Amino acid sequence: MGSQSVEQPEPQQTWSQRFESALHPAIAQFNASIGFDIQLLECDLDGSVAHAKMLAKVGILSEAEREQIVSGLETIRGEYRRGEFNPGIDEEDVHFAVEHRLIELVGDGGKKLHTARSRNDQVGTDLRLYLRGQIEQIREQIRAFQQTIFNLASQHVETLIPGYTHLQRAQPLSLAHHLLAYFEMAQRDWERLGDVLKRVNISPLGCGALAGTTFPIDRAYSAKLLGFEEIYHNSLDGVSDRDFAIEFASAASIIMVHLSRLSEEIILWASEEFRFVTLGDTCSTGSSIMPQKKNPDVPELVRGKTGRTFGHLQGLLVMMKGLPLAYNKDLQEDKEAIFDTVATVSGCLQAMTILLEEGITFRTNRLNQAVAEDFSNATDVADYLAAKGVPFREAYGLVGKVVKTSLAAGKLLKDLSLEEWQALHPKFEADIYDAIAPAQVVSARNSAGGTGFKQVRAALERAQSLLLKP
Repeated sequence: MGSQSVEQPEPQQTWSQRFESALHPAIAQFNASIGFDIQLLECDLDGSVAHAKMLAKVGILSEAEREQIVSGLETIRGEYRRGEFNPGIDEEDVHFAVEHRLIELVGDGGKKLHTARSRNDQVGTDLRLYLRGQIEQIREQIRAFQQTIFNLASQHVETLIPGYTHLQRAQPLSLAHHLLAYFEMAQRDWERLGDVLKRVNISPLGCGALAGTTFPIDRAYSAKLLGFEEIYHNSLDGVSDRDFAIEFASAASIIMVHLSRLSEEIILWASEEFRFVTLGDTCSTGSSIMPQKKNPDVPELVRGKTGRTFGHLQGLLVMMKGLPLAYNKDLQEDKEAIFDTVATVSGCLQAMTILLEEGITFRTNRLNQAVAEDFSNATDVADYLAAKGVPFREAYGLVGKVVKTSLAAGKLLKDLSLEEWQALHPKFEADIYDAIAPAQVVSARNSAGGTGFKQVRAALERAQSLLLKP
């Protein structure tokens, strides 16, 4: 039998004639980012289209070359959206993958696209375009989350809930007031991301590898085409800056702090010990062996995922802390951190919004019972005496004695007789019972930003106006 030749794969192309051999296969795998930065493909296409148009504007490309290149880039976009463009490890990253496919489509004209730019400014541009779009979407999700809180709060202005400090009963609150605290946190999150967006929306395109370029490019024009509001004014800074990524990760971490705090409260409220809420079937699961259980999976997962977001922030900070100017391969590590942070925050916002919309029901009878079974109205007794001319510190000490006496007798403040009240201090009159009724305790706290029903309704009006802000 004659020998049969087996076709051997082509060795990976070297970077330039400076190199005599290809990368070791394991190093090629280690070095490649195509497995995750493919998410930047459409951003890379957007940046490349703008770059091609700019090159034509300044005369580096002819109009025919520009049209050919832009047409080729849009062909790649179509292939990608149809699932027909799936570059492998041999392409190394999304930028080379696009360039190689463009050359296949349009020939040597495609080789001119990389004139006056480097992968260093290219990847920085792509990441900013990606993050800009994601921040806008997350801000929309925050608005949806706030709208859900607003809707829920509007239903519960006069529903009361125990308020806590140190996880000890403190004073009763309007449930709407409690919920609107999270609306305010989310408002800061929305505003904070808007501020981050200002520093994301700066173009590094045209900074080159680190020192700019000898070609007469128009960086302001390409920035305008891409919707950037500004350009980097130092090329070294432009290709190496990841402050915007760190800022986003920080803002995302704060969002997760707020979601995690709300999650912890819902988990407590759903417990048999609190019984403040009932969990809906659409947002909870059962136990594999205990048929009576209904588990608060959504808030538990949000609480757990908060840690991974913190980890990405820490990872970005550590990645950047020792990098000399300008670009270093370490910066490849920014993408997976950002991609996962975006996915985590977005997913958690969506899940928590659904949970609040349909996954929990407040048990108003239990809440009414809860606010009537403790001494959270003790401060109002002190306020009652102070309003009648008793120095507050004297009143404060006296009420402490009242609580101690009541506990020993197994009574709540509402159970004391008028004679018992007056034996403690002659200023007590029959109106003490109205003053310490839970609804009155809440209603009386009418200072700006307080839990009084009048203030809560004003807060709802403010919240509604904020929701209308673009």
